[in-house]
Amino acid sequence: MTITHRAFFGDGERAFTLTDPMIAELERLTATGIGSLFLRLTRSDFRLNDLTEVIRLGLIGGGTSPEDAARMVETYARHRPITEVLPLALDVLDARWNGTEAAA
Repeated sequence: MTITHRAFFGDGERAFTLTDPMIAELERLTATGIGSLFLRLTRSDFRLNDLTEVIRLGLIGGGTSPEDAARMVETYARHRPITEVLPLALDVLDARWNGTEAAA
């Protein structure tokens, strides 16, 4: 098992990993514990910034530079339909929550 979610985002496949430091930053930025945040997203009781921060921090945890992650989120996640952004944010959180199968 791994905690990395791989998905097409922007212009290619990316790794998204909510490492412990990224979770701490996510909790700080959203003023919400990771468990509450996960529940908020699954109940559709979230703030828009919750989604973009999960994606941005997941990119950073997956190896993308902070500058590139911020640029990609600004280009490909902000000002987009929520139905495009929510599934990715949920998948990133779910990978940390439940794990994913390791790539062969």
